[in-house]
Amino acid sequence: MQGTSFIRTGRGRRTVPAAVLLAAVLALSGCGAASDASDSKADRGSAAAPQRQADAAAGKAEEPAAGSARTERQKTPKPAAVHVIRTASLSVEVKDASKAAAHARATAQDAGGLVEKETTERVDGTRDTSHLVLRVPQDAYDEVLRDLSGAGKLVSRTSAAKDVTDQVVDTDSRIATQRASVARVRKLMERAEKLADVVTLEGELSSRQANLESLLAEQASLKDRTTLATITLDLVEPETAAAAADDDDPGFTDALAGGWHAFVTMLRWLAMAVGAAAPFLAVAAVLALLWRLLRRRRGAKGE
Repeated sequence: MQGTSFIRTGRGRRTVPAAVLLAAVLALSGCGAASDASDSKADRGSAAAPQRQADAAAGKAEEPAAGSARTERQKTPKPAAVHVIRTASLSVEVKDASKAAAHARATAQDAGGLVEKETTERVDGTRDTSHLVLRVPQDAYDEVLRDLSGAGKLVSRTSAAKDVTDQVVDTDSRIATQRASVARVRKLMERAEKLADVVTLEGELSSRQANLESLLAEQASLKDRTTLATITLDLVEPETAAAAADDDDPGFTDALAGGWHAFVTMLRWLAMAVGAAAPFLAVAAVLALLWRLLRRRRGAKGE
């Protein structure tokens, strides 16, 4: 039959359908998390007897040693690690954007961070602006933020913190379960002998490996964002007095530009009016031509 696979053992040959192998894969995948939890409970149970014996032996020991052991057991466990994504945006007015940008780069690098992105451009040909995205370690985040805020006149500042501890723990757990699932599928592939079974299991293995790679990418992204905080910095030079005066007082070129704009606007409206009247003018011209032709014919007949 085409739907069966043969597995050889030490006692003989036993037939196992391909559907049974696939069902075993799916069942083992669903029970992965439960089996991990059961194994953990079993390990704790097997370790309980030696622990009780150790406690009994400790009870027979000298009093100072027993008191020291109780003190060790009563110590508060270390709190679980907290994973937080921290971001901030700053807009600072500075006298020299280039120097301020160099200072920001040095501040981030001295703190163990890096410059992820930097752009500088000139506005109106009179002043420079710089945009930087800095990545700094979490423990240096507050200090770097204070340093950058004091680089000039603070225009705006926003900051945010997002706790992703649950997401990190969940991702780590899913990765462990997925790795165990991939290992189980590999073991089933080693037992499969028929080509159809191997092809089916390879497809299942590819799907689970793709899920595992996706989880690993998510884990790497979370690690990067929780290890390094992100600070977006905009450095802007103040507008010069001459530029401000030019903007406030219109000159000859401004008047010429305004007149040209008005002239072009008038031509545009005239063109629109002619375009709107063109159909009516065409019909009127045709009617006038017909009227003249009829009039000439009547005059010729009268003669």
